[in-house]
Amino acid sequence: MKTKEIKGINTQTQMVLRYMRQHGSITSAEAFHNLAISRLSGRIFDLRRAGYIIKSTMEEGRNKFGERTRYARYSLIEED
Repeated sequence: MKTKEIKGINTQTQMVLRYMRQHGSITSAEAFHNLAISRLSGRIFDLRRAGYIIKSTMEEGRNKFGERTRYARYSLIEED
């Protein structure tokens, strides 16, 4: 299990990692509203490249116009 921040991971990526550890998961909307990160998929790519195991789950919801939409929820899989 990785418990320390890895040297070389940028600040946004560290923020996403910390958020997932505190809240269990994150979506693009949560990343934008809570962390001011507009491209969550890039930060998830960086975490995976650094060796973190992250599960993607597709969810359905509605946008502000009431239209159906699909989005990914990313969850950190902590290793023992």
